[in-house]
Amino acid sequence: MNHEHGAAGERLANAVDARLPVHDGAGQLLRKSFPDHWSFLLGEIALYSLIVLVLTGVWLTFFFEPEMRDVVYQGSYVPLLGQPVSGAFDSTLRISFDVRGGLLMRQAHHWAALVFVAAIGVHLLRVFFTGAFRRPREMNWAIGVTLFALALAEGFAGYSLPDDLLSGTGLRIAQGIMLSIPVAGTYLAMFAFGSEFPGHDIVPRLYSLHILLLPGALIALVTVHLILVFHLKHTHWRGPGHRNTNVVGKPLYPQFTASSLGLSLMVSGLLVVLAGAVQINPVWTYGPYRPDQVSTGSQPDWYVGFLEGSLRLVPPWETNFAGHTLMWNVLLPAVVLPALFFLVLYAYPFAEQRLTGEGRQEQHLCDRPRERPVRTGLGVAGITCYGVLLLAGGNDVMAQTFRISVNALTWIFRVALVLAPVAAFLVTRTVCRALLHAEQERLTEGEETGEVRQTLAGGYESGHRPVTSFRPGAPRRPLSLPDRPPDSRTGTPSRQHPGPEHRSR
Repeated sequence: MNHEHGAAGERLANAVDARLPVHDGAGQLLRKSFPDHWSFLLGEIALYSLIVLVLTGVWLTFFFEPEMRDVVYQGSYVPLLGQPVSGAFDSTLRISFDVRGGLLMRQAHHWAALVFVAAIGVHLLRVFFTGAFRRPREMNWAIGVTLFALALAEGFAGYSLPDDLLSGTGLRIAQGIMLSIPVAGTYLAMFAFGSEFPGHDIVPRLYSLHILLLPGALIALVTVHLILVFHLKHTHWRGPGHRNTNVVGKPLYPQFTASSLGLSLMVSGLLVVLAGAVQINPVWTYGPYRPDQVSTGSQPDWYVGFLEGSLRLVPPWETNFAGHTLMWNVLLPAVVLPALFFLVLYAYPFAEQRLTGEGRQEQHLCDRPRERPVRTGLGVAGITCYGVLLLAGGNDVMAQTFRISVNALTWIFRVALVLAPVAAFLVTRTVCRALLHAEQERLTEGEETGEVRQTLAGGYESGHRPVTSFRPGAPRRPLSLPDRPPDSRTGTPSRQHPGPEHRSR
């Protein structure tokens, strides 16, 4: 009887597989190789943070009320007892103090949001510095940049929902940014807020964006991103057997699946530990939002801190034209700067490949940052610029802490915003060239043994032994002379030879 059931099951499986190629497709998928290197896990951290975000966010929707109507607070937080607050703020306090496990879930959601944005940013940096955005992955890079922009918008929308004094201050700044847009700014602000600031519609509208539109777009783009990773195959570092036509790594099942599952548990566990041990966004200490109030030292979450800094650094420039006032001190740092930033990110893969001529063939081997001095210098310059703007966003706190004039500190950051990225680019490019030169010398002459020998001529020379240990992606002997010099504009290495090359730029 069991044999008959087994035969029937086998016939059913064969019939299904004959019509739907499940066996061949699943077998090929499970055998797909994934490189084993820690830098490739950064994207997975973003994915698992997103999963925690979705799970905790769904739980929070059961208790949060996106209302701006005034209610009298009757909860457990005594300092605000009997005070008029909005329905959104009231439900946030109820989640934090009266719902079992509410504060843990709320803080886990906030920490997951911070880790999610950070992981996407670091993942983009890894892709940028290793050249993993080149053909055929230009569209996947564009999807990653779009995910980063959506993550920023999603974070700001969720950050603004509690309607506390800090988030309300952020909304006030957002309204000012909208109003700075010529011609359409007034209409855009009225459309977003429904009336004069603060109105009664902004929190419900942000809530719809936060739980429906933006998460749907994020999940859809993440799905497309992962499909393209599978379809285009993964990049990998140079090494023995590593070529531009293959992928060397662990199969999807069981090795990669096991390590990925372990990473997901680590990310989830760390977020829960952070939520239980480290307080974040204590809205009860800020109080409900009042349009006539603002607290000193107000700082947004780090991922929009660079916008705060840019707003503080631009002088009060205004232009009156045809009865309209153009507020350059808001328009340039808060509208033009982010637009240029994302435009550069979208266009960079195409611009570099046009300059280097690499767009004619597919590139599946990762570059080491030192092999591309110009690209690495540009990346470090961008990070430096972001760091200066982020620090400038806290110039009032720094001035109070270190007893420095806030005006003097503002001028210091203005100068640093111009000079620091240039200096970072030059230093980084020089360091990359020095590392390449030292590496080439190490490969050709060998490692020093620490022994000093006297030559027959009476001189001294240090002993060397052949290099036997190599880092991932590092070149190996034998070295051969390049057939073509590197591009003087971009420092492009020769793709025909594995050795490091000296570049004139």
